[in-house]
Amino acid sequence: MKKSQGFLSYLFIIIGAVMASFSVALILIPNDAIDYGTAGVAIIISKLTGAELSICVALVLLPFIVMGYFILGKEFTIKAAIGSTVYAAGMSFFEEIPFELNTEHFLAVAFGGAILGAGLSLILRNGGCIDGSEILANIIVKKLSDKTGRNYSMTPVLLAFNALVYITVFMVIDATAALLSLLVYVVATTIIDHFTDHFEAIKQVTIITQDPEGLVKAIKDKLNKTCTIMDSRGAIAGKNNMLICYVSYFELPIMKDIISEHSGSFSTVSTIDEILR
Repeated sequence: MKKSQGFLSYLFIIIGAVMASFSVALILIPNDAIDYGTAGVAIIISKLTGAELSICVALVLLPFIVMGYFILGKEFTIKAAIGSTVYAAGMSFFEEIPFELNTEHFLAVAFGGAILGAGLSLILRNGGCIDGSEILANIIVKKLSDKTGRNYSMTPVLLAFNALVYITVFMVIDATAALLSLLVYVVATTIIDHFTDHFEAIKQVTIITQDPEGLVKAIKDKLNKTCTIMDSRGAIAGKNNMLICYVSYFELPIMKDIISEHSGSFSTVSTIDEILR
């Protein structure tokens, strides 16, 4: 069962990367819009230098994937590398295909943004990533959390990064491209938020277990996170403990692996907009 789930997750990441590259190469760029995040940076570099787009995408993403290996682990890096490779190869493939969407720029960009958002949702829901800005945001948030002991949302970092991308587009390309690209961001992130339940927000994991010490140790060792422990009682299982821990979306797969290693434990995940202190 676990092997089949692993295979499906890689398959969905590949499908999502193909959808994203199709949208960017055949719909967004021909209609004067660009992707957001590090893919947007790569497109800007390609437009200014004339370099091949797929190569720019690969070179811009590579350092972020390497950083992700040290922060988010081997499994995430493999999935991110596969998704990014397929995305870059898809860009190279689709660039050679004659395709024209005969409609207004606004409608084409909205449609392209929807396909892009759907593709990225598939990638994110299966533990992958093809945008270095999301990896960077997770690294910054993790470093801040480790230093201060508080939990932070990735939203401010992502907004700041993409604001810089669109300001750059406005200054070095033109205002129309910047506005159309902003529409792409709004449409794509709306779809992503719907299917990933606001992946950039803090996630609260509630675990019911009879082995709190083992879980707390594993969470501390693998995620450098602490937990709140409360006594609880099940109608059938009897006395147990409830653990509450806060993680980022990209840390959830590691948390799921930790929980699966401790039999008799089950958990729920909810999205937290803000933590008051």
